[in-house]
Amino acid sequence: MPAALLLAAAIVVEVAATATLPRTDGFTRPGWTAVVVAGYAVALWMLSLVVRTMPVSIAYAAWAGLGTALVAVVGVVFLNEPLGWVRALCLGMVVVGVVGLNLSGAH
Repeated sequence: MPAALLLAAAIVVEVAATATLPRTDGFTRPGWTAVVVAGYAVALWMLSLVVRTMPVSIAYAAWAGLGTALVAVVGVVFLNEPLGWVRALCLGMVVVGVVGLNLSGAH
């Protein structure tokens, strides 16, 4: 699997684990806690495969930036979190930053 697709899959798994985090109730619910921990473990394993062929600076910037933006979107769409114009603008800047890093030719 190409590194970019594997990175995208790792981000999706990490976002799913993070979105499930509130269900752990502070890690007091073992089933949900296991789901979250397993999700993070799988996502990190996938990221470790990505950095075999992609510079870690690019991979981690995409991981952190796109993951953060997607978690915010999931929060708004599925967890009823508010989305104001400042938050939307900042999320847009995160995405622009990640795209800029990837277009910089560093990989």
